[in-house]
Amino acid sequence: LQVSPEQVILSHSPLRLFSQFHHKCMLVAGQGPVEENAQNLGFKHVVTIEALRKAYPLLDMVDQSRRPKELPPPTTGFPTIEGVILFGEPVRWETSLQLIIDVLLSNGNPGAELQDIPYPHLPVLACNMDLLWMAEAKMPRFGHGTYLLCLENIYKKVTGRELKYEALIGKPSTVTYRYAEYLIKQQAEKQGWKSPIRRLYAVGDNPMSDVYGANLYNNYLNNSVESCESILVCTGVYRHNADVPSKTEECMAETVFHGHRDFCFDPSLVEPSYVVQDVNDAVQLAFTKENWS
Repeated sequence: LQVSPEQVILSHSPLRLFSQFHHKCMLVAGQGPVEENAQNLGFKHVVTIEALRKAYPLLDMVDQSRRPKELPPPTTGFPTIEGVILFGEPVRWETSLQLIIDVLLSNGNPGAELQDIPYPHLPVLACNMDLLWMAEAKMPRFGHGTYLLCLENIYKKVTGRELKYEALIGKPSTVTYRYAEYLIKQQAEKQGWKSPIRRLYAVGDNPMSDVYGANLYNNYLNNSVESCESILVCTGVYRHNADVPSKTEECMAETVFHGHRDFCFDPSLVEPSYVVQDVNDAVQLAFTKENWS
């Protein structure tokens, strides 16, 4: 989601609003500068998967080449973890899956001997639920939603209980669209616009995240905004082989639900308000609808 050339809303941006966790010791998982990202969002005390692995080298046993050659000394002084933030898919799935499960089963003390499994478990905040995404390959690639699917199923298989999320952030979560609306209104104020924003347009290439989220948010609008219309483009995950349909009902109806487990499938929510070829056409459509052309 982008609200200006300078401001891009990443899937984890709404974590700024979760101040109740900003002073807790949070395990952060993903790739890239996850520690820096967490700190920029307001989290004061974060632990990375790699730091946890170094503190407890006996936990990461899948890759034989990374196993310690001799028994390490006991770990002392490592903080108790109070929650988990999942930013995106990690590089080493087996390491992150194992250590996150260890943290949840041990109530944040993975060096301790396993006692009764706590439930509900520690808070888990997950960003970016896309099962698939489109890169240079001809077929879609695994996204963080695929990683979450692995984590959820491993936790249920081990404990017999469902993994619960304190929050799911990123499309199609309504919290992301509400945060985007908040920032758009901030931009309007900076531009000196006096008229309130009445209509929003959400552009994306994935029916199960972009379109679903926009339509879900439109269903829950109860403030000054009148509508949030979804515009599906054909340059990414969604490909329309024929000409762009003139009627919305002619759009593809997905028969396999690629959305996250915690979002019930509703066929009407993956039906876009409009289908166009690319982002430029989407912008021109919005201009036409708003009589700006």
